[in-house]
Amino acid sequence: MSLGWILDMGAGPIYLQIGHNVRRFVARGELAPGSRLPSARSLAETLEVNPNTVIHAYQDLERSGVIETRRGRGTFVCAQAPVEEMKRQMVQQAASVFVREVRGLGVARRESLRAVEEVWDAGGA
Repeated sequence: MSLGWILDMGAGPIYLQIGHNVRRFVARGELAPGSRLPSARSLAETLEVNPNTVIHAYQDLERSGVIETRRGRGTFVCAQAPVEEMKRQMVQQAASVFVREVRGLGVARRESLRAVEEVWDAGGA
């Protein structure tokens, strides 16, 4: 499984960032329901973090209904993972960051929405 893990050691708790990555992978369909996640030890080695950090992230994700641990078999994306809710939350978070930024620049609502449409129509990025 070759996922694009993104961690920023200066951007808050690593376990939250790991959780955000998993949610992002699930929301994008990069991890489908039933997909097996790497073991905590394996992921910790890949990300160069303490295995307890990954365990903490996995516990939070399990409490949220995103993943489930099957004793002796591993950790998997739940069949009933709240994909649409995760997408909605991620869009809201991205919109909040955008609005905070454009308001800080003194850009009017209509102008900022026009900028979003231009970027959208141009294909993103």
